[in-house]
Amino acid sequence: MKNMFLMTLATGTALAMIGACTDAKTLPPISYLNAQMAPAQTPHNKGMVAAANPHAVEAGIEALRNGGSAVDAAIAIQTVLSLVEPQSSGIGGGAFMVFYDAETGKVTAYNGRETAPAAATEKLFFNDDGERMRRFDGVVSGRSTGVPGVMAMLDMAHKDHGKLAWADGFNVAIKLSEDGFEVSPRMAGLVARVGKWGLKNQPAALAYYFHEDGSPIEAGFIRDNKPYAASLRAIAADPRALYEGPLAEAIVAAVHEDPRPGTLTLEDMKAYEPQKMEALCSTYRAFVLCGPQPPSSGGVAVQSIMGQLENFDMADLGPSLEGWHVFAEASEMAYADRDLYVADPDFVDVPTRALLNKEYLKSRAGLITMDTAQEDVKAGDPTDFKPGQDATPDVPGTSHFSIVDKWGNVVSMTTTVEAPFGSERMAGGFMLNNQLTDFSFRVKDDNGNLIANRPGPRKRPRSSMSPHIVFTAEGDFEFATGSPGGSSIIAYTAKTMVALIDWGMSPQQATDLANVISRNGSVRLEENNLDEAIIVGLENMGHKVVRSRGEISGLHIIRKNADGTYEGAADPRREGMAKSE
Repeated sequence: MKNMFLMTLATGTALAMIGACTDAKTLPPISYLNAQMAPAQTPHNKGMVAAANPHAVEAGIEALRNGGSAVDAAIAIQTVLSLVEPQSSGIGGGAFMVFYDAETGKVTAYNGRETAPAAATEKLFFNDDGERMRRFDGVVSGRSTGVPGVMAMLDMAHKDHGKLAWADGFNVAIKLSEDGFEVSPRMAGLVARVGKWGLKNQPAALAYYFHEDGSPIEAGFIRDNKPYAASLRAIAADPRALYEGPLAEAIVAAVHEDPRPGTLTLEDMKAYEPQKMEALCSTYRAFVLCGPQPPSSGGVAVQSIMGQLENFDMADLGPSLEGWHVFAEASEMAYADRDLYVADPDFVDVPTRALLNKEYLKSRAGLITMDTAQEDVKAGDPTDFKPGQDATPDVPGTSHFSIVDKWGNVVSMTTTVEAPFGSERMAGGFMLNNQLTDFSFRVKDDNGNLIANRPGPRKRPRSSMSPHIVFTAEGDFEFATGSPGGSSIIAYTAKTMVALIDWGMSPQQATDLANVISRNGSVRLEENNLDEAIIVGLENMGHKVVRSRGEISGLHIIRKNADGTYEGAADPRREGMAKSE
């Protein structure tokens, strides 16, 4: 079965996973991959977890040691992250997971993205006077919360691939909630910085994140969360407890509180269903990249960057001025395409096939010159139809983890509540998401064209989450990668692929490497991690460089070595770790 994963497809016979668009222009023949890799040849003795908090890593390791699969470990990790890293993700949010089944070789994309209420309209973020709402007002409102999807998604994946009982995944988080945990420096710092805006205005959040004198909880403070423990017990007994019954009622009640209440109903909660499909896969040199499908833009955009870079000798260029210049130019064009075309495919024809067509990406790469930056980069024209120009900003929240179990199954999962602490509203001891602010606040662009990522009833907002699993040309697992960081996730993740595949770096070196994000006409980069000559060189080429002292990536990578052992990496910009079983 080593070569069964390759499937050459003629034009017009694209797989369902590609989502061919009827309005696509005539394209030359394309080779596409189905999501079928090689089954693992032998079981492994030990698994590995790389995640954003030591408590979460230990919970995942415990699940693996107890005979659990990578999905069992993901449940344990997520329920703990919701407690110890509430600013980033939680059971009140959503997620995308890519799963490699070592027994069958199949790669599956699970979609736990939140959905808008049935009563949501295109004017979701307009005030009563007809004017667009300020973005921050939309974030800290009931209108920003969609139906949480992560737990329903994990339940679906557990039914497919779990080995332990569903309830076993909640034990560590319940104990930590009851006994208390030390508040981390990052959590405490974010409470101090952003808490005064929204957390203090919501009684449950005020009582949880602040002392009686109004001061924010500090790093090292022992914080328990008995309401969260009760919520976990209910969900452990019945996965639908989040969507029906008292917990769902508490979520709806919090959404309907002033100011700016939302329209989420119990019917919306009950109607939620996650999605499962084949992963979106494409080739890069002698490797296969598999990521999420839309409404995540991460699969399309990361693979677009890599597809353009395939036309350059990135190994020869290395992490030099020229190498970073090409990376920035390819990123700029991938982001332009992503911004214009990607939205919820249940409502919009997303031209995924056309955007990842090898000839199209070669034509985009042909616009890159080695000495000058492009000016005013626009989206390409791979289809006959163009939606309105979207300028939706992304808030840099979120968390990512990678897992391999002893059977060789792999999880790459990115999970989020969106902004720091989501909507800053709390129910059942956890934060509610503000994912609906990932919709465009505008319905039409300046030319009157409808924007693809506009709000709509039961629609899922576009995401930048980019969990990926990479395989060799023979279909063997190579590495898993992904990151938090809003729309910058795409650049963070692509950087690690180039570093691991072309620049010969270790997982930790790839993680530590400077982040360079080129989008909307500027190049934001970590000046402390780049040689000054490279930064000045990019400026001299015409790049509008924005110097950053540090990015908020949270990359977590696991790579399989030639001897079958695993090597992990955790981003030093966050608080995580990588650990073997």
